[in-house]
Amino acid sequence: MTLDKADLENFPVAPGFLPAAWRGDLMAVYGYARLVDDAGDGDLADPAAAARLLDVPGDPADAGFRLALLDGLERDLDRAFATALGDDPAPHGTVLGTDPGEPRHPLVRRLVPLIERHAVTPEPFRRLIEANRVDQTTTRYPTYADLRHYCTLSADPVGRLVLALAGRATPDRIELSDAICTALQVVEHLQDVAEDLDRGRIYLPLEDLASFGVTEHDLAAPAASRGVRQLIAWEASRARTLLDRGAPLVGTVHGRLRLLLAGFTAGGYAALDAIEAAGFDVLAHRAKPDKRRLAGRAAALFAKGR
Repeated sequence: MTLDKADLENFPVAPGFLPAAWRGDLMAVYGYARLVDDAGDGDLADPAAAARLLDVPGDPADAGFRLALLDGLERDLDRAFATALGDDPAPHGTVLGTDPGEPRHPLVRRLVPLIERHAVTPEPFRRLIEANRVDQTTTRYPTYADLRHYCTLSADPVGRLVLALAGRATPDRIELSDAICTALQVVEHLQDVAEDLDRGRIYLPLEDLASFGVTEHDLAAPAASRGVRQLIAWEASRARTLLDRGAPLVGTVHGRLRLLLAGFTAGGYAALDAIEAAGFDVLAHRAKPDKRRLAGRAAALFAKGR
């Protein structure tokens, strides 16, 4: 099940200390984001059934099927906003002529009450789809700046949505949130080097591979060489710097939102600690954060506000 993957994340997606309505909204956002990622990665349990549901032609084995499925999800997103706001579905980009009616996919349908209650716009939801379109055509990132730009599509929208749901989105908070979310995405890429390579993708800047004398063949090894470990340590330091830059976001809010943001941020720090504890060898095994260490980090962030 798509929502079951929430337990595999580095941070608590919708922890029990939140009110039920808020947990439901966060799980709706997570379910949509996970659905889009699984569609782009070819990880849906039954992609053919999803295609039929969304009226997407073709077979999962066809070239271009994943892009067509992402287009179908964007049309369904249009339906969700049209249903919630009582408007005709608005054309967007290549998504033209969307037929009226309620959204067809159950995970997209869960967005409707969220849109009705909160001041959210389609943009962050569309960016998540665009990130997965990029994944269909871009498998390498020449520079760190290129990777950071990708994260503005794949990661930053989620943090912006969390702030919007809490009614606490301001330009300053969004800037700090973007730093945290980009860091979390970079950390996940470090954990998933081997898995991403199996998909034909490398989310480590090629300029950094060259600087450390690392080849793609080195990344396919069962264990990390000295050069790979040095490379991962360098990228981890960058992610930690981003977390440090964004962590003051925690201190700008109060109550349960403060605890939630402390948990998100602590998940990144705990994952980085796990990578370091593994000697930066992310090829031999996936470094997962220790739950006790994560809880301790979250408590410290909550108390200090950064």
